[in-house]
Amino acid sequence: MISRGRARMDRRTKNLVQRLKKSDIAIIDHDDIDEVAANSLIDIRPQAIVNAQESITGRYPARGAYKILKAGIPILDEVGDEVFGMVREGSWLEIRDNEVYWGDKLVAKGNLLTLEDVNRKLAIANENSQEELDRFVENTLEYAKKEKDIFLGNLEVPVLNTEILGRHALIVVRGSSYKEDLRAINSYIHEENPVIIGVDGGADALLEFGITPDIIVGDMDSVSDEALTCGAEIIVHAYANGNAPGLERVREIGLDCHVFPMPGTSEDIAMIIAWEYGASLIVAVGTHSNMIDFMEKGRKGMGSTFLVRLKVGSILVDARGVSQLYNQSPKTKYLLQLFAAALVPIVIILMVSPATKPFFRLILLQLKLLFSL
Repeated sequence: MISRGRARMDRRTKNLVQRLKKSDIAIIDHDDIDEVAANSLIDIRPQAIVNAQESITGRYPARGAYKILKAGIPILDEVGDEVFGMVREGSWLEIRDNEVYWGDKLVAKGNLLTLEDVNRKLAIANENSQEELDRFVENTLEYAKKEKDIFLGNLEVPVLNTEILGRHALIVVRGSSYKEDLRAINSYIHEENPVIIGVDGGADALLEFGITPDIIVGDMDSVSDEALTCGAEIIVHAYANGNAPGLERVREIGLDCHVFPMPGTSEDIAMIIAWEYGASLIVAVGTHSNMIDFMEKGRKGMGSTFLVRLKVGSILVDARGVSQLYNQSPKTKYLLQLFAAALVPIVIILMVSPATKPFFRLILLQLKLLFSL
């Protein structure tokens, strides 16, 4: 394998894709590549991906590497952390088999990942899944015990200007299959006009579909300046101790915002806000709700999510995967039936019309003569 391109590198894949181009070679530091990261890389289709870590470790069934290889993008794996010191941003690189060259200088060496390698690791991951699940459940219950009084008690939520009471609330997270699911519920969005809540990068996902969020919730590490300045009400998710890393960025842009200190994830906060302000229904797209989702995010449990979903479950509709329920493209047989149904009245009108009646009589006589022969 030989691939050539300019180096674009970042230890955070979601930051890298903001400036990555098709002609580039992506250098990442990402073990167990998740599906969201994989899809963002596939959308750009770089010449190759050079990963300092293992793209799939076999600890749990992370399918990001599989999707990338199926898309035809090569992955050079486990080149080591040193690559970030050996290569400069924008330098012209050439990958020959399992080696990376900057001019004539060898700067990295790794393993060229194959589908066979990935399938073997996925098989190992499936064998390990019971052990990982046991640890995940224990951590979830431990965190849930610590946080239950916070989530299930009376919460002091920020005072918002957005009217939520009695309306549907649509919460969008840039998670697995979010694009397909947003497309599937597009008619619902336009008919119901719900309150739109974007969670971090979910705000950008909404803008991609021409939908402006009413509220943006998150720690502001993966949302663009364009989304932040779209006019939405901003809620910065702070740690339980009040520390809010995203607050400085919002203030630098010159925007007003609310700060909501609370444990858990930003999508938990979004659901709590919709619930506390009296939403009649909460529709969630792209949210994280299972062990693999949380392990891909580097979390060892989902105590807060478990508690929040217990609290809001009576009005929560999880739309994740709704795009897989049915195929929106019409089948050929239905099109033929529709065409035939439309053709029948046209034929009848033509047969009884004084202008075309002689023509149809002539055709009928021709058919009689043909079959009599």
